[in-house]
Amino acid sequence: MDIYKQKSWLKILLLVIGLIIIIFTMVYTNYLSKRLAEKEKSDIKYYTLALNSLNSTLTDSVNQKDVNLELTILTSIKNPLIIDDGTDTLEGKNWGDDKDDNQEFLQQQIQEIQKSGIPPIVPTSDDESFQGDMPRYPRIYYKQSQLYTLITWFPLVQGLLISIFILFGYMIFSSVRRAEQNRVWVGMSKETAHQLGTPISGIMGWTEYLKTVTEPTDIQMEAINELEKDLKKLELIANRFSKIGSTPVLETMNVNEIIKSSIEYLKKRSPKNINYYFDFDKDEVLEAKINAHLFSWVIENLLRNALDAMEDKGEIHVETKSEADKIVIDLRDTGKGIPQSSLKTVFQPGYSTKKRGWGLGLSLAKRIIKDYHKGKIFVHKSKVNEGTTFRIILPKV
Repeated sequence: MDIYKQKSWLKILLLVIGLIIIIFTMVYTNYLSKRLAEKEKSDIKYYTLALNSLNSTLTDSVNQKDVNLELTILTSIKNPLIIDDGTDTLEGKNWGDDKDDNQEFLQQQIQEIQKSGIPPIVPTSDDESFQGDMPRYPRIYYKQSQLYTLITWFPLVQGLLISIFILFGYMIFSSVRRAEQNRVWVGMSKETAHQLGTPISGIMGWTEYLKTVTEPTDIQMEAINELEKDLKKLELIANRFSKIGSTPVLETMNVNEIIKSSIEYLKKRSPKNINYYFDFDKDEVLEAKINAHLFSWVIENLLRNALDAMEDKGEIHVETKSEADKIVIDLRDTGKGIPQSSLKTVFQPGYSTKKRGWGLGLSLAKRIIKDYHKGKIFVHKSKVNEGTTFRIILPKV
């Protein structure tokens, strides 16, 4: 299993664990809220009993009794209450001094309580606790306590806090990871440029020696000239690696000329059964701020990937066009294509379908286009066994 499949499975595992935690929290919180609602309903019922008992004692001048228990119960209830004794006046409790006697406010609260589905406490004839001749209150409306509201909202608040924490942590770790990757890129690139320097110098010396030691034939001289071109290309590659990590110099240049030069170089080094087609308006000059060395590196990298995908036979089509304030470059091959499952990972370090190579070409290409040229590069479309089209978008000068 490659690293990107492992990352996908890890993300799925973390998502499942997170969902399990959230579901457990919601179920347990729902259980607690139901228990609390039942307790508050029972408390309001005891409040009604205590209120009726206290009224009965106060109206019975003969059978007086200690009312401390009733008073304790009445003062212990903190839920907002509305007592409807059947008269035109409602009595409020625990709403606030300025609202307990506000009839319009209490009427509005009754409507809200009814909409919420909380039934009022209503004494019935079959309830032994309400038997007798003592005065009783027909119904008491009540709202759930603030604690009940906090418990009900707890899963949402918890989920929000966990999401913020995960997002914040992801941003921090992503920033640290990108910084580490940048240091690795820069270090590896400069070391590669340094290591290439010695053999390039040696090969240049041997090339000059071949010219002078014997009188080369025309065929040999052609081979030496091509060898010198490859040496210049190696020097260019070393120069490209040395520029990674530093700010490249961008110049206004004709994009078509850079692409044409890259195609001409690779055409001579490609299998004979590979056909190149460069579609562009010869009279139109598409200018953009680019670094020729780095931009040609991107084009050559895409062309080499296309050659590898076609396995010595096929077609490569390159098309450039102008759209408003941007230049669009499409590079299409008739190779084996990229599976849909891999489209999101092709530009990540280490992705490769080849046995050779480090899988860094497309990742470097994206960095060059995005970070240095302020453009975009992506897979425009791809179909297995039919081919792939890469698209580059550059801001026009």
